[in-house]
Amino acid sequence: MPAPIRLRELIRTIRTARTQAEEREMIQKECAAIRSSFREEDNTYRCRNVAKLLYMHMLGYPAHFGQLECLKLIASQKFTDKRIGYLGAMLLLDERQDVHLLMTNCIKNDLNHSTQYVQGLALCTLGCMGSSEMCRDLAGEVEKLLKTSNSYLRKKAALCAVHVIRKVPELMEMFLPATKNLLNEKNHGVLHTSVVLLTEMCERSPDMLAHFRKLVPQLVRILKNLIMSGYSPEHDVSGISDPFLQVRILRLLRILGRNDDDSSEAMNDILAQVATNTETSKNVGNAILYETVLTIMDIKSESGLRVLAINILGRFLLNNDKNIRYVALTSLLKTVQTDHNAVQRHRSTIVDCLKDLDVSIKRRAMELSFALVNGNNIRGMMKELLYFLDSCEPEFKADCASGIFLAAEKYAPSKRWHIDTIMRVLTTAGSYVRDDAVPNLIQLITNSVEMHAYTVQRLYKAILGDYSQQPLVQVSSWCIGEYGDLLVSGQCEEEEPIQVTEEEVLDVLESILISNMTTSVTRGYTLTAIMKLSTRFACTVNRIKKVVSIYGSSIDVELQQRAVEYNALFKKYDHMRSALLERMPVMEKLTTNGPTDVTQPNGEAEPAVPEPKPPAQGLPPTSQANDLLDLLGSSDITPVISTAPAHKPASAGGELLDLLGDLNPTGALPPTPPIQHPPFLLDGLSSQPLFNDIAAGIPTITAYSKNGLKIDFAFERSNTNPSVTVITIQAVNSTELDMTDFVFQAAVPKTFQLQLLSPSSSVIPAFNTGTLTQVIKVLNPQKQQLRMRIKLTYNHKGAALQDLAEVNNFPPQSWQ
Repeated sequence: MPAPIRLRELIRTIRTARTQAEEREMIQKECAAIRSSFREEDNTYRCRNVAKLLYMHMLGYPAHFGQLECLKLIASQKFTDKRIGYLGAMLLLDERQDVHLLMTNCIKNDLNHSTQYVQGLALCTLGCMGSSEMCRDLAGEVEKLLKTSNSYLRKKAALCAVHVIRKVPELMEMFLPATKNLLNEKNHGVLHTSVVLLTEMCERSPDMLAHFRKLVPQLVRILKNLIMSGYSPEHDVSGISDPFLQVRILRLLRILGRNDDDSSEAMNDILAQVATNTETSKNVGNAILYETVLTIMDIKSESGLRVLAINILGRFLLNNDKNIRYVALTSLLKTVQTDHNAVQRHRSTIVDCLKDLDVSIKRRAMELSFALVNGNNIRGMMKELLYFLDSCEPEFKADCASGIFLAAEKYAPSKRWHIDTIMRVLTTAGSYVRDDAVPNLIQLITNSVEMHAYTVQRLYKAILGDYSQQPLVQVSSWCIGEYGDLLVSGQCEEEEPIQVTEEEVLDVLESILISNMTTSVTRGYTLTAIMKLSTRFACTVNRIKKVVSIYGSSIDVELQQRAVEYNALFKKYDHMRSALLERMPVMEKLTTNGPTDVTQPNGEAEPAVPEPKPPAQGLPPTSQANDLLDLLGSSDITPVISTAPAHKPASAGGELLDLLGDLNPTGALPPTPPIQHPPFLLDGLSSQPLFNDIAAGIPTITAYSKNGLKIDFAFERSNTNPSVTVITIQAVNSTELDMTDFVFQAAVPKTFQLQLLSPSSSVIPAFNTGTLTQVIKVLNPQKQQLRMRIKLTYNHKGAALQDLAEVNNFPPQSWQ
C-alpha cells in the first residue's frame, strides 16, 4: 500500500478545490484512505493520518472515528506521537464521552515523566478537557508539579490547578500550601498564572479571600516594579512592561479590596501611580487604565482617587476609537449613582456622544444623559434631549420619550414648562410614545388649574391640519372637550389668545372623526369631547345631537355604544346631562403596586396625601372602593360591595343581586368556573330568625386601635346560610373632639364575598360618649381563614386623615 500523502500536500490539494462539492469529494476520499490505514493497524503513518484528520475536523468535517487512534498515540513512547495524540484528545474528546477516561492512566504516567515537555503535554490536556473524575484522580500529581522549581512546569501546573478547582471546588484546600511561594517567582509566566490561580480561589471561597488579603502588599510591590522598571525587550508591549500581568494583578486587587478598608488603603497609592504614569497613546495603556478605573470604583478608595478614575473615563470619551468610547460610557453609567457630581463635570462630552453615528454609543449616551438630569440642569439637558429626539432613529424615540416624561415629572421647574415639554415630545414623536403618556398628561393638565386656558389654546393650534400624531390628538380632543368654553372665550393670560368660534371648534373635531389617520381610540376621545361641548357651548347643541346620532350606527362597536348612550342623555336623561358632563375634578395619582408606592411628581420629597372625599349622598361609594383596591394592589382581592345609602332600605333584593353579579368567588388555584351560591344577602328578608345561637360563643376582637380611634368586630352567624358570617363594626372615639365624615372600607380575597351595609352615622362622638356601628356580611363557602384589609378616612381636628390596616386575627369560630 503506498504511503499516504503528507499534511502539507493535503492542505494544498484542498485549497485548489473550486467548489464546495469538489472539496467534499476530496475529504471523503482521504477519510476513506485514513479509515483503511486505521483498520490495518499501521503504526508508521498513524501520526500523519491523525494530523490530517484534525485538519479536516477544523474544517468542520466529522472526525470522531479517530478518537481511539489518539489514545494509541498518547500511549506511544515517541514525543512526536504524544504531541499529536494529546492535541487530538483535546480537539476530539470531551467529558461527555466515556472513552476519555481511558487515557487517565497515560496522563498520570506522563505527569511523572522524566521529560518536562511530555509533562507539559499532559498538563495542557488535563487543564483543557479533564472531567471531574480525572481531576480527582490526578489532582495530587498537579499539586506536586506546582511545587517544582521548574518554571516551565509551574506555570502549566498553575493553569491546570485552575481547571481542577473549577471542576472540583472541594479540592481547593489541597493547593493552598503550594500557592504560598508562587508570588516570589521572578519568571513572569509563573507570576501571571499564579495570579490567575489566586483570583480563581478568591472568587470561589470567602475563606480563601480572607486568607489571601495579607498578600496585598506583595502584589502592590510586584505592580510597582512593573511600572517603574526600565525597558525589558522580553516583556515590552508598545513601551509598557508586561501589560497582561498588570491587568491580572489589578483584577486580583479589585477582588481583595472589595468591602475591606485595610486592603483598599494599602493599594490606593499604587492605583494612583498606575493611573497617572500609564501611557495612553497606545491601546495597551488604555486597557491598563480601564482595569485601574474598575478597581478604583470597586474598592473603598479615597474620594480624590475616584474623581481621578472618572476623569480617565472622561478622556476615553474623547478617543477616536469607538470601542473605547463605548466602554467609557458603560462604566460611567455604572458609577453615576455613587459619584454623581464627578460625572456631571463631563456632561458636555457625554451629550456630544448623542451625535455619534454608532447606535451602541448613541444608546449608552442617551441612558447616561437621563441619569445626569437633576433639578439644576433640567432646562439645558431637556433642550439637548429634545433635539436628539427630533433627529434620532425610530428605535430610540420610544425610550427617549419615556425618559423625558419621567425626568420632566420629577424635576420640572414649573407647571407651564412641564406642559410645554411634554407637548413638544408629543409633537415630535407622538406616534412612538408609550400608552401611559396620554393619561399622565391629561392628569397633569387637570391638576394645573391655572394653566387650563393656556393648555387648551396650545393644543388646539398644535393639531390644526395635522392628525398624524395620534397621542397628541387624543390629549387635544380631551382638553377641547373639557375646556372648550375657555378656548372660545379667549381667556388666556400667558400669551395672546386666539379668536375661534364654536363652529370652528366643532369643525376640527368632526374632521378628526372622519380622518383616515384617526384610530378607533382617538375617535372615542373625540366623540366624548363633542358630547362634553354640548354643556360648554350654547349655540351648537343641535349640531352636536346630529353628530352623535350619526355614530349610533357605526360599525365600531365601542363608538356605537358611546353614541347610543349619549343619545339617551339627550332624550330620556336630559335633565342629568349637565351634571354628568361637568368638569373633571383634580385627579389623584395612585399606582397599583401597593399603598407605599406613590409617584413623586416634580421631584417632591414626599407625595401629598390625598384628601378623602365622602361619597355623594344617594350614590354608593364605588370610587372609594376602587381607590382602596388600587392601594391594596393585590390580584387576589375581591371588590368591596357597597350597599344603598343610609336613607334607603337595604331590602332592595334586585339591586343587591345586581351588586353581586360581577363577583367571582373562585380560588386562586386552579381557575374554575364561577360557583353559584344562594343569594345570601336576601336572608334578611326571610321571616326566620336572622342569626343562630352558635354565634354566642364567638369572641369579639379589636381590629384597629390608633390615634384614639378603636374599632371592634362582633360576630354572628346567619341562620339560613351557615357559610355567612355577619360582622358588626363598633367604632368609638376616646379623644376630646368628634371624628366627622367617617368612612370605613374593606376588601377580602376572591374566595370570599363581602357586602358593607350603611353605617349608623358618619360622626363618632368624642370621649367615648357614642358608638358608630356598621354591618359587614361575608360569604365563606370554602371555610377558609378570614383575612381582610381595611381603609379608614375621617376628619379630626380640622385635618383629613387616612389609614390602612390588615385584620388577620379573626377567631376560628368566625370562619369554620
